Amino acid sequence: MEPQRGGEGSLAHVVEVLLDKGLVLNADIMVSVAGVELLGIRLRAALASFETAARYGLEFPAGTDLETAAWREAMEERESCPDCGKRVAMQQLLDEMCPWCGWRSAKSLSATAMPAAVDAGSGAEDGVKRRSADTEPASERWRDA
Repeated sequence: MEPQRGGEGSLAHVVEVLLDKGLVLNADIMVSVAGVELLGIRLRAALASFETAARYGLEFPAGTDLETAAWREAMEERESCPDCGKRVAMQQLLDEMCPWCGWRSAKSLSATAMPAAVDAGSGAEDGVKRRSADTEPASERWRDA
């Protein structure tokens, strides 16, 4: 078994993974001489996108305006497209399609196919299917709510 280099080894891919997953460094450095602590440094550093930092509950620097449109967009839940792998707003991916590759979820495909099937089979303008009174007994007729 030999090590192989995949196509995803570029610097851009490494930075994307770091920002997506996040990197947190915690370090406590103590300098002491003869048991006497002379210097103590506590280092806490995080490298992550705002979206990832918010997801893990990291604190933001003072003065960060969380009410901007860009911040609201960053806080929107995102998911990777199964086809192209790009990150897309979850609701858009489930309800519509991926804007990058056009992939559609089963939910969006069934939502677009269902109204046409209901309307075509019922003859009703409002999409509610009704049974006719002459083919069913009165006790089994569907009622409109």
